[in-house]
Amino acid sequence: MGKKSLLVIMLTTVSAMAMFAKTPSDEEQIKRVINEAYIDGIQNWGDPEVIRQGFVPEFVMLMLVDNEIRELPLETWIENGQKQREANPEGPPHPASVKYLDIDVTGTAAIVKLELYRQGQKQFTDYLALYRFAEGWKIAGKTFYRH
Repeated sequence: MGKKSLLVIMLTTVSAMAMFAKTPSDEEQIKRVINEAYIDGIQNWGDPEVIRQGFVPEFVMLMLVDNEIRELPLETWIENGQKQREANPEGPPHPASVKYLDIDVTGTAAIVKLELYRQGQKQFTDYLALYRFAEGWKIAGKTFYRH
C-alpha cells in the first residue's frame, strides 16, 4: 500500500471518528439544565443568572390551590429564593436532591417527571415541560404534586 493510500485511509478514519464522536444526548442535556437551573438554582437558592439561563422568561409554574389554578412566574420564584439565601447565607438547611422517573423527548419538546427529595424524604413529584432552542434546552413550565 502506498503512502498516498495510507494517508487517504487515515484521513477517512479521522473524519469518521469526528463525525461519530459522542455528543451529549438530549436526555443528558435535559438533566444538566434541570440540575443546574432547577435543583441547584431554584430549589437550593443558586445563582439567579444560572437559573435564568435554564428557564424561558415566560416560564410559569401552575399550582392547584383550593380547586383553582394559580400561577407563579419565574422572577417571583427567583426573588423568593434570594430572600431565603439572604436569610440563610450557608444555603438551605436541607438541600434538595432529584430522582428522574421519565424523560420523554419528541423533536424539540420534552416532558420530564421527577421526584424532589429533602432529607431523604419525597417532597414533590414534578412535571417539567422543556423546549430545545438553538442555544439548548430550557424549562418552559411546571406542574407538581406535593407529598
